[in-house]
Parts: sequence; C-alpha cells; structure tokens
Amino acid sequence: MNKLIGITRGFSSSASLNAVKTVTVVGGGLMGSGIAQVAAQAGQNVTIIDINPELLEKAQKSIQTNLTRVGKKLYKGDEAKIADFVKESAERIRVSTNLEDGADVDLIVEAIVEKLDVKQELFNKLDVLSPPRTIFATNTSCISVNAIGAGIQRKDRYGGLHFFNPVPVMRLLEVIKCDSTSEETYQTMMEWGKSVGKTCITCKDTPGFVVNRLLGPYSAEAIRMLERGDASKEDIDIGMKLGAGLPMGPFELADYTGLDTNRLAQQALYSMTKNEVFAPIELLEKMVAEGKYGIKSGEGFYKYNKK
Repeated sequence: MNKLIGITRGFSSSASLNAVKTVTVVGGGLMGSGIAQVAAQAGQNVTIIDINPELLEKAQKSIQTNLTRVGKKLYKGDEAKIADFVKESAERIRVSTNLEDGADVDLIVEAIVEKLDVKQELFNKLDVLSPPRTIFATNTSCISVNAIGAGIQRKDRYGGLHFFNPVPVMRLLEVIKCDSTSEETYQTMMEWGKSVGKTCITCKDTPGFVVNRLLGPYSAEAIRMLERGDASKEDIDIGMKLGAGLPMGPFELADYTGLDTNRLAQQALYSMTKNEVFAPIELLEKMVAEGKYGIKSGEGFYKYNKK
C-alpha cells in the first residue's frame, strides 16, 4: 500500500467531444482531496468545495505533500522538474466553501458523508445550480446510486464513480451505470477515469458494487472470529497475508479505512440486502462507540502514534 502506482501526469484519453476538462469535487476529506489531486495531475482544473474551511486548508497541505511525493517518483533526482510538476498541479486546484463556485464545470464528483439524505440534498441543489452539460457522479461505496440521484432531473447525466483509498495510489475505479444513465455519459465517465490513470471496471447499481460486496463478508467474518476467540487479530492478519497473499490483513485494513466507515458500510449493506452476514457486530459497535476508529483516531484494533 505504500508504493505509488498508477501515477500520471498530463495523461489524456482519446479525443472526444465529451472530454472532461473542469472538475469539482464536493468534500475535502481524504477521498475528496485524493480525487482532486489525480484530476489536477492529469491536467484538469479542479475546485474542491467543503463547508469547513479548516478541512480545505488541511486538504491543500495534504495534496501539496502528496504531489511532492509523486514528483519524486516521476522525476527521480531532478529537482527542477519535481518543483515544476508540484507547482503546475497545485495551481490547477482551487478551494471554496460556496457551492456555486463549483457548479459550472464538466463533471462534479460528490465525496461527502455516507448518508443518503445529505447526498440527495446536495445533488438536488446542484441540479438547479449547474448547467445542462454537467455530469454528476457520487463516490458512494455502498449506498444505492439510483436512490442518491432520485430527485434530480438530469438522470441521464448521472452515475457512480467509486474510488478507493488512498486515491492517488489505488489503481481501481468502479464506474456505476444507473437505470437512466445514457451511453454517452457512461462512456464519458469511463474515459475520464482512464484519463486520471485508473483501471475502470463496470458494475450495476447493486449493493456494495463489486469490491465492497466481497470485502464486506470477509471483514465481518474476521471480526466475528476475533469476537468468538477463534484466533488473535495478529494471527488472522498474518494468516491472510501469508496464506492468501493479501497486502494487508482484515484488521489492518479495517483500521486503515476506519471502523466508523466500516460500520456505516455494513449497516447500508444490511439494510439493502437483509443478508445476516452484514448484521451488526457487537464488538465493532462497541469500538466505534468508544471512538476507536483506527489510524485516524490513534486506536482501532491496533494502537498508533498520532502525529
């Protein structure tokens, strides 16, 4: 997970009338800032919108640090090229707390809290503010994409673009085609995903899409094994890394993505599927209630030194 792969600079897809040149990302957290970064690296002008100015400031600092890391990978030892890359990419990104400042663009990607009503409210506002050409996409990991966009008029220009954390490193992008997504919009989203250096796969608007539908039961069963006392978290992690060839064990991965995020995803999948494998897990509920979210809080299944 610590190797930078799939990094691009100025990579562009084949010429298209629908080529995305301007992007707005709503949400300045880890996912939003990562999406903004890869778009800027690909030569696109990006606006990050968030109601929290402190989060926007943090996002800018994080992106600057990450761009420097990327530049060093791309231009080993060439300080001038590294500096140019960082400067040019960073200058393509602007931030704002005003939704109207990011409405008139080719593509808007939503990366806010995983709550259906909040996402619906955002897209309903954007539907009024944005011109007809603007494509809308949600980065939701498990909520129904159709349900999120239920209230908008431009359903033919709406779909899902599910990135993985950390966005600049993870090579996959799940492109979700909704019931009303036009073929033109779908192809534009696929083309844009490739332009920012991602390998794109397609999935219907099914609970959890491809990756989380399979990861959900895996993570849940690992937590239940620990809860039952079948094995220690350390041995389960080692077993899956050395026995299944995975880069992280399930508890390392859960701490990395966030136990609160894990819990929300499990709740959403349980609500949509009624499959008992996604039913609430007492241990996970207890840890989240205690504020043990993983790396970001300093403690999850493991303890971390917070910087």
